[in-house]
Amino acid sequence: MTDHSGNSLPSSVSRKPSNSAFKQQRLPAWQPILTAGTVLPTFFIIGVAFIPIGIGLLHFSNNVKEFVYDYTDCISQEDPSLSCANILEMNITKACTCVLPVNLTDIFEGDVYIYYGLSNFYQNHRRYVKSRDDHQLLGTLGPVSNECDPFARYPDPNNPSNTKQVVPCGAIANSIFNDTLTLKREDGNPVPVLNTGIAWPSDKQMKFRNPPNSQTNLIYKDYVKPQNWRKNIWELDPTNPENNGLQNEDLIVWMRTAALPTFRKLYRRLNRTAEGYNSGLKAGNYILNVEYNYPVKSFAGSKRIIISTTSLLGSKNPFLGIGYIVVGCIVLLLGIVFLIIHIKYGKSNSEMTNVTPRSPYQ
Repeated sequence: MTDHSGNSLPSSVSRKPSNSAFKQQRLPAWQPILTAGTVLPTFFIIGVAFIPIGIGLLHFSNNVKEFVYDYTDCISQEDPSLSCANILEMNITKACTCVLPVNLTDIFEGDVYIYYGLSNFYQNHRRYVKSRDDHQLLGTLGPVSNECDPFARYPDPNNPSNTKQVVPCGAIANSIFNDTLTLKREDGNPVPVLNTGIAWPSDKQMKFRNPPNSQTNLIYKDYVKPQNWRKNIWELDPTNPENNGLQNEDLIVWMRTAALPTFRKLYRRLNRTAEGYNSGLKAGNYILNVEYNYPVKSFAGSKRIIISTTSLLGSKNPFLGIGYIVVGCIVLLLGIVFLIIHIKYGKSNSEMTNVTPRSPYQ
Protein backbone atom coordinates (compact mmCIF):
# COMPACT_ATOMS: atom_id res chain seq x y z
CA MET A 1 0.00 0.00 0.00
CA THR A 2 1.39 3.45 -0.97
CA ASP A 3 0.41 7.07 -0.33
CA HIS A 4 -0.16 9.73 -3.03
CA SER A 5 3.62 10.35 -3.20
CA GLY A 6 4.37 6.73 -3.89
CA ASN A 7 5.79 5.98 -0.44
CA SER A 8 4.82 2.67 1.06
CA LEU A 9 2.58 2.73 4.08
CA PRO A 10 2.82 0.20 6.89
CA SER A 11 0.27 -2.50 6.66
CA SER A 12 -2.79 -2.01 8.82
CA VAL A 13 -2.29 -5.55 10.01
CA SER A 14 1.06 -4.54 11.57
CA ARG A 15 -0.69 -1.99 13.79
CA LYS A 16 -3.15 -4.51 15.12
CA PRO A 17 -2.67 -5.22 18.86
CA SER A 18 -1.49 -8.65 19.78
CA ASN A 19 -4.16 -11.20 20.43
CA SER A 20 -3.66 -11.30 24.20
CA ALA A 21 -6.32 -11.37 26.88
CA PHE A 22 -5.04 -8.10 28.34
CA LYS A 23 -4.87 -6.08 25.12
CA GLN A 24 -8.10 -7.53 23.77
CA GLN A 25 -9.85 -6.89 27.10
CA ARG A 26 -10.74 -10.51 27.69
CA LEU A 27 -9.40 -10.77 31.25
CA PRO A 28 -11.68 -12.67 33.60
CA ALA A 29 -13.67 -10.45 35.93
CA TRP A 30 -15.94 -10.94 38.88
CA GLN A 31 -18.65 -8.51 39.87
CA PRO A 32 -20.22 -9.37 43.22
CA ILE A 33 -23.97 -9.24 43.43
CA LEU A 34 -24.96 -7.67 46.73
CA THR A 35 -27.88 -9.52 48.22
CA ALA A 36 -29.36 -9.64 51.69
CA GLY A 37 -27.85 -13.09 52.10
CA THR A 38 -24.31 -11.73 51.70
CA VAL A 39 -24.57 -8.19 53.08
CA LEU A 40 -26.42 -8.88 56.35
CA PRO A 41 -23.98 -11.55 57.64
CA THR A 42 -21.09 -9.20 56.82
CA PHE A 43 -22.65 -6.42 58.90
CA PHE A 44 -23.26 -8.73 61.86
CA ILE A 45 -19.76 -10.27 61.69
CA ILE A 46 -18.09 -6.83 61.63
CA GLY A 47 -20.27 -5.54 64.46
CA VAL A 48 -19.76 -8.61 66.66
CA ALA A 49 -15.98 -8.54 66.02
CA PHE A 50 -15.38 -4.80 66.48
CA ILE A 51 -17.18 -4.38 69.80
CA PRO A 52 -15.08 -6.88 71.83
CA ILE A 53 -11.90 -5.65 70.10
CA GLY A 54 -12.78 -2.10 71.17
CA ILE A 55 -13.49 -3.23 74.73
CA GLY A 56 -10.10 -4.95 74.85
CA LEU A 57 -8.28 -1.88 73.50
CA LEU A 58 -10.08 0.34 76.00
CA HIS A 59 -9.16 -2.04 78.82
CA PHE A 60 -5.45 -1.91 77.92
CA SER A 61 -5.59 1.88 77.63
CA ASN A 62 -7.27 2.29 81.02
CA ASN A 63 -4.57 0.17 82.65
CA VAL A 64 -1.95 2.76 81.70
CA LYS A 65 -1.13 5.11 84.58
CA GLU A 66 -0.56 8.68 83.50
CA PHE A 67 0.18 11.99 85.20
CA VAL A 68 -0.11 15.20 83.16
CA TYR A 69 0.86 18.70 84.33
CA ASP A 70 0.61 21.84 82.19
CA TYR A 71 3.42 24.15 83.32
CA THR A 72 3.10 26.85 80.63
CA ASP A 73 2.43 29.58 83.21
CA CYS A 74 4.46 28.26 86.13
CA ILE A 75 5.62 30.90 88.61
CA SER A 76 9.25 31.98 88.65
CA GLN A 77 11.29 31.07 91.72
CA GLU A 78 13.38 34.22 91.28
CA ASP A 79 10.38 36.58 90.98
CA PRO A 80 7.09 35.14 92.33
CA SER A 81 5.17 38.08 90.87
CA LEU A 82 5.86 36.85 87.34
CA SER A 83 5.51 33.62 85.45
CA CYS A 84 8.46 32.23 83.56
CA ALA A 85 6.53 32.74 80.34
CA ASN A 86 6.29 36.48 81.08
CA ILE A 87 9.99 36.68 81.89
CA LEU A 88 10.94 35.03 78.59
CA GLU A 89 8.66 37.42 76.71
CA MET A 90 10.58 40.33 78.20
CA ASN A 91 14.04 38.77 77.82
CA ILE A 92 14.39 35.54 75.86
CA THR A 93 17.93 34.94 77.11
CA LYS A 94 17.14 35.26 80.82
CA ALA A 95 17.16 32.06 82.85
CA CYS A 96 14.03 31.13 84.77
CA THR A 97 13.33 28.29 87.18
CA CYS A 98 10.05 27.04 88.57
CA VAL A 99 9.23 24.25 91.02
CA LEU A 100 6.08 22.17 90.58
CA PRO A 101 4.42 19.69 92.95
CA VAL A 102 3.84 16.21 91.55
CA ASN A 103 1.44 13.97 93.44
CA LEU A 104 1.27 10.37 92.22
CA THR A 105 -1.78 8.76 93.80
CA ASP A 106 -1.03 5.33 92.30
CA ILE A 107 2.04 3.17 91.95
CA PHE A 108 3.50 3.40 88.45
CA GLU A 109 4.55 -0.21 88.00
CA GLY A 110 6.96 -1.44 85.36
CA ASP A 111 8.67 0.82 82.88
CA VAL A 112 7.99 4.52 83.48
CA TYR A 113 8.54 7.19 80.86
CA ILE A 114 8.71 10.98 81.09
CA TYR A 115 7.48 12.97 78.10
CA TYR A 116 7.24 16.64 77.26
CA GLY A 117 4.21 17.76 75.31
CA LEU A 118 3.57 20.80 73.11
CA SER A 119 0.36 22.15 71.62
CA ASN A 120 -0.29 24.42 68.64
CA PHE A 121 3.18 23.65 67.26
CA TYR A 122 2.93 22.68 63.60
CA GLN A 123 5.95 20.48 62.99
CA ASN A 124 4.12 19.09 59.95
CA HIS A 125 4.41 22.36 57.99
CA ARG A 126 5.89 21.60 54.57
CA ARG A 127 8.73 24.11 54.74
CA TYR A 128 9.53 23.18 58.34
CA VAL A 129 9.73 19.45 57.58
CA LYS A 130 12.14 20.07 54.67
CA SER A 131 14.36 22.49 56.63
CA ARG A 132 17.22 20.09 57.41
CA ASP A 133 20.35 18.68 55.81
CA ASP A 134 20.38 14.89 56.00
CA HIS A 135 23.94 14.65 54.66
CA GLN A 136 25.11 16.94 57.44
CA LEU A 137 23.25 14.88 60.05
CA LEU A 138 25.16 11.83 58.78
CA GLY A 139 28.45 13.56 59.60
CA THR A 140 29.28 15.03 56.18
CA LEU A 141 30.21 18.63 57.01
CA GLY A 142 30.29 19.99 53.48
CA PRO A 143 28.31 22.80 51.85
CA VAL A 144 24.99 23.35 53.59
CA SER A 145 21.80 22.40 51.77
CA ASN A 146 19.65 25.25 50.47
CA GLU A 147 16.73 23.67 52.32
CA CYS A 148 18.23 25.01 55.56
CA ASP A 149 17.85 28.68 54.61
CA PRO A 150 17.50 31.04 56.45
CA PHE A 151 18.99 28.88 59.22
CA ALA A 152 22.13 27.88 57.32
CA ARG A 153 24.71 30.54 58.21
CA TYR A 154 25.16 32.88 61.19
CA PRO A 155 27.81 35.42 62.19
CA ASP A 156 30.76 34.06 64.14
CA PRO A 157 30.34 35.14 67.81
CA ASN A 158 34.08 35.87 67.97
CA ASN A 159 34.13 37.72 64.65
CA PRO A 160 30.68 39.08 63.69
CA SER A 161 31.92 40.24 60.29
CA ASN A 162 32.52 36.61 59.34
CA THR A 163 29.67 34.13 58.83
CA LYS A 164 29.95 30.41 59.46
CA GLN A 165 27.85 27.40 58.59
CA VAL A 166 25.41 26.18 61.22
CA VAL A 167 25.57 22.63 62.54
CA PRO A 168 22.95 21.27 62.69
CA CYS A 169 21.26 23.62 60.25
CA GLY A 170 17.58 24.17 59.52
CA ALA A 171 14.41 25.25 61.28
CA ILE A 172 13.83 21.90 62.99
CA ALA A 173 17.17 21.87 64.79
CA ASN A 174 16.97 25.60 65.55
CA SER A 175 13.66 25.14 67.40
CA ILE A 176 14.70 22.15 69.55
CA PHE A 177 12.96 21.81 72.90
CA ASN A 178 15.47 22.93 75.54
CA ASP A 179 13.67 22.96 78.89
CA THR A 180 15.44 20.90 81.56
CA LEU A 181 13.06 18.76 83.63
CA THR A 182 14.33 17.19 86.86
CA LEU A 183 12.05 14.99 88.96
CA LYS A 184 12.98 14.76 92.64
CA ARG A 185 11.69 13.06 95.75
CA GLU A 186 10.45 15.14 98.67
CA ASP A 187 13.83 14.79 100.36
CA GLY A 188 15.47 16.50 97.37
CA ASN A 189 17.16 13.44 95.90
CA PRO A 190 16.64 13.18 92.13
CA VAL A 191 14.72 10.27 90.67
CA PRO A 192 17.23 8.24 88.59
CA VAL A 193 16.44 8.54 84.89
CA LEU A 194 18.19 7.64 81.63
CA ASN A 195 18.65 9.95 78.67
CA THR A 196 19.50 7.09 76.31
CA GLY A 197 17.21 4.52 74.75
CA ILE A 198 14.63 7.24 74.06
CA ALA A 199 15.14 7.54 70.28
CA TRP A 200 14.12 5.08 67.60
CA PRO A 201 17.03 2.64 67.07
CA SER A 202 16.64 2.95 63.29
CA ASP A 203 17.04 6.73 63.52
CA LYS A 204 20.16 6.56 65.66
CA GLN A 205 21.81 3.83 63.60
CA MET A 206 20.89 5.01 60.10
CA LYS A 207 20.23 8.77 60.08
CA PHE A 208 22.64 10.41 62.54
CA ARG A 209 26.43 10.19 62.73
CA ASN A 210 29.21 12.32 64.17
CA PRO A 211 32.12 13.19 61.86
CA PRO A 212 35.10 10.84 62.34
CA ASN A 213 37.23 12.64 64.92
CA SER A 214 38.03 11.76 68.51
CA GLN A 215 37.75 15.35 69.77
CA THR A 216 34.21 16.52 69.12
CA ASN A 217 34.82 20.16 69.98
CA LEU A 218 37.61 20.36 67.37
CA ILE A 219 35.36 18.95 64.67
CA TYR A 220 32.96 21.86 64.91
CA LYS A 221 35.46 24.70 65.48
CA ASP A 222 34.75 26.10 62.00
CA TYR A 223 30.99 25.99 62.52
CA VAL A 224 28.48 27.73 64.79
CA LYS A 225 25.55 26.42 66.78
CA PRO A 226 21.92 27.23 65.85
CA GLN A 227 20.84 30.69 66.93
CA ASN A 228 18.32 29.55 69.55
CA TRP A 229 20.61 27.00 71.21
CA ARG A 230 22.10 27.71 74.62
CA LYS A 231 24.69 24.93 74.30
CA ASN A 232 27.18 24.00 71.64
CA ILE A 233 26.65 20.76 69.74
CA TRP A 234 29.52 19.07 71.63
CA GLU A 235 28.04 20.04 75.02
CA LEU A 236 24.74 18.16 74.69
CA ASP A 237 26.07 15.19 76.70
CA PRO A 238 29.83 15.54 77.28
CA THR A 239 29.91 12.62 79.76
CA ASN A 240 28.79 10.13 77.12
CA PRO A 241 30.51 10.35 73.70
CA GLU A 242 27.95 7.93 72.23
CA ASN A 243 25.17 10.37 73.14
CA ASN A 244 26.89 13.61 72.21
CA GLY A 245 27.01 15.78 69.12
CA LEU A 246 24.76 14.78 66.24
CA GLN A 247 24.12 11.42 67.91
CA ASN A 248 22.47 12.99 70.95
CA GLU A 249 19.14 11.26 71.48
CA ASP A 250 17.30 14.40 72.60
CA LEU A 251 18.22 15.92 69.23
CA ILE A 252 17.24 12.75 67.35
CA VAL A 253 13.85 12.60 69.10
CA TRP A 254 13.13 16.23 68.21
CA MET A 255 14.21 15.81 64.57
CA ARG A 256 11.50 13.18 64.04
CA THR A 257 8.70 15.63 63.27
CA ALA A 258 5.19 15.13 64.64
CA ALA A 259 2.17 14.74 62.36
CA LEU A 260 -0.24 16.79 64.48
CA PRO A 261 0.05 20.19 66.21
CA THR A 262 -0.51 18.66 69.66
CA PHE A 263 2.09 16.02 70.40
CA ARG A 264 4.38 14.50 73.00
CA LYS A 265 7.98 13.37 72.72
CA LEU A 266 9.93 11.02 74.95
CA TYR A 267 12.27 12.90 77.28
CA ARG A 268 13.56 10.40 79.86
CA ARG A 269 12.90 6.89 81.13
CA LEU A 270 13.12 5.58 84.67
CA ASN A 271 16.33 3.76 85.55
CA ARG A 272 14.86 0.60 87.07
CA THR A 273 18.30 -0.78 87.96
CA ALA A 274 18.65 1.88 90.68
CA GLU A 275 17.92 0.82 94.25
CA GLY A 276 14.29 1.35 95.20
CA TYR A 277 13.04 1.66 91.61
CA ASN A 278 13.16 -1.94 90.40
CA SER A 279 9.38 -2.28 90.40
CA GLY A 280 8.65 1.22 89.10
CA LEU A 281 7.80 4.62 90.58
CA LYS A 282 6.18 4.58 94.00
CA ALA A 283 3.09 6.60 94.86
CA GLY A 284 3.69 9.79 96.81
CA ASN A 285 4.73 13.40 96.51
CA TYR A 286 7.53 14.48 94.22
CA ILE A 287 9.01 17.79 93.09
CA LEU A 288 9.61 18.80 89.48
CA ASN A 289 12.34 21.37 88.87
CA VAL A 290 11.97 23.13 85.53
CA GLU A 291 14.67 25.20 83.86
CA TYR A 292 12.26 27.20 81.74
CA ASN A 293 13.97 28.05 78.43
CA TYR A 294 11.45 27.22 75.73
CA PRO A 295 9.00 30.03 74.81
CA VAL A 296 5.53 28.96 73.66
CA LYS A 297 3.46 32.13 74.13
CA SER A 298 4.73 33.52 70.82
CA PHE A 299 2.72 30.91 68.90
CA ALA A 300 -0.16 30.67 71.42
CA GLY A 301 1.01 27.25 72.49
CA SER A 302 1.33 25.37 75.75
CA LYS A 303 3.68 22.78 77.20
CA ARG A 304 3.26 20.01 79.69
CA ILE A 305 5.06 17.13 81.34
CA ILE A 306 3.66 13.61 81.17
CA ILE A 307 4.73 10.74 83.43
CA SER A 308 3.33 7.50 82.09
CA THR A 309 3.54 3.74 82.02
CA THR A 310 2.79 1.67 78.92
CA SER A 311 0.74 -1.37 77.98
CA LEU A 312 1.07 -4.05 75.31
CA LEU A 313 -0.35 -1.51 72.85
CA GLY A 314 1.82 1.43 73.89
CA SER A 315 0.82 4.58 75.72
CA LYS A 316 -2.66 5.68 76.79
CA ASN A 317 -5.00 5.98 73.79
CA PRO A 318 -8.71 5.60 74.64
CA PHE A 319 -9.79 6.94 71.23
CA LEU A 320 -8.85 3.74 69.41
CA GLY A 321 -10.95 1.52 71.68
CA ILE A 322 -13.89 3.94 71.66
CA GLY A 323 -13.66 4.16 67.86
CA TYR A 324 -13.88 0.38 67.48
CA ILE A 325 -16.87 0.18 69.85
CA VAL A 326 -18.74 3.01 68.10
CA VAL A 327 -18.14 1.56 64.62
CA GLY A 328 -19.15 -1.90 65.81
CA CYS A 329 -22.39 -0.59 67.36
CA ILE A 330 -23.27 1.42 64.24
CA VAL A 331 -22.64 -1.51 61.91
CA LEU A 332 -24.60 -3.88 64.18
CA LEU A 333 -27.51 -1.43 64.34
CA LEU A 334 -27.52 -1.04 60.56
CA GLY A 335 -27.51 -4.81 60.22
CA ILE A 336 -30.59 -5.08 62.45
CA VAL A 337 -32.38 -2.30 60.54
CA PHE A 338 -31.62 -3.89 57.16
CA LEU A 339 -32.73 -7.28 58.47
CA ILE A 340 -36.10 -5.85 59.54
CA ILE A 341 -36.51 -4.14 56.16
CA HIS A 342 -35.60 -7.36 54.37
CA ILE A 343 -38.07 -9.45 56.38
CA LYS A 344 -40.89 -6.95 55.92
CA TYR A 345 -40.37 -5.84 52.32
CA GLY A 346 -37.95 -8.31 50.79
CA LYS A 347 -38.85 -10.61 47.89
CA SER A 348 -37.69 -14.16 47.49
CA ASN A 349 -35.71 -15.20 44.41
CA SER A 350 -38.69 -17.09 42.99
CA GLU A 351 -40.92 -14.03 43.36
CA MET A 352 -38.38 -11.84 41.60
CA THR A 353 -37.99 -14.23 38.64
CA ASN A 354 -41.64 -15.31 38.30
CA VAL A 355 -42.94 -12.29 36.40
CA THR A 356 -46.47 -12.52 34.92
CA PRO A 357 -48.58 -9.98 33.04
CA ARG A 358 -50.35 -9.24 36.32
CA SER A 359 -47.13 -8.89 38.28
CA PRO A 360 -46.71 -5.55 40.10
CA TYR A 361 -43.28 -5.30 38.44
CA GLN A 362 -44.99 -4.44 35.12
